[in-house]
Amino acid sequence: MPSRAVHGPARLDELDRAIINRLQDGFPLVPNPFDVVAGELGCSSPALINRVQRLIATGAATRFGPFFDAEAMGGAFCLCAMSVPQDRFNAVAALVNAKPEVAHNYEREHDLNMWFVLAAEEVSQIDEIADRIEQETELAVLRFPKLEEFYIGFKVTA
Repeated sequence: MPSRAVHGPARLDELDRAIINRLQDGFPLVPNPFDVVAGELGCSSPALINRVQRLIATGAATRFGPFFDAEAMGGAFCLCAMSVPQDRFNAVAALVNAKPEVAHNYEREHDLNMWFVLAAEEVSQIDEIADRIEQETELAVLRFPKLEEFYIGFKVTA
C-alpha cells in the first residue's frame, strides 16, 4: 500500500478539526451537501472539498464516503486476513485492492499483516473472490465471517 505522510495532531488547524468532527456526524442528503456543511463550518464548498482531499492525502483521514451494510441490502461481507511477505506486500496489496469487492485494506504489525473486507452480492461470491486472490497471490486468505453484530458508535474527536 502506498505510504502517506501522516500529519500529527499539531498539524491540524481549527477548520481541519471542525471538518473531521462534523463529517463523523453524517452528511446531508440534499442536492448540494457540501454547500450545507461548508455553511455550517463558515467556509466555501471548494475549500471544504479541498480540505477533505488533503486530509485523506496526508493520512489524517483514511476515507470519506458512505458506509453500506451489504447484508441489509441482501448481500454478504467477510473480514479476511493474509500473511504477506514484506517484500511482496505492496504488489499483493495492489492486486487485492484492484478487486471491486474489496471494501478496504489495512496493514497490521502481526503475522497476519494484511486485513481487508470483501463485500459481495451473494455469500457464495465471498469464497469465489477469496479463492481467486489465493490463486493469484499463492497465499492463503483466512476468512472471518461475522457471527454476531455489535454497534459501538465509534467516533474520534479531532
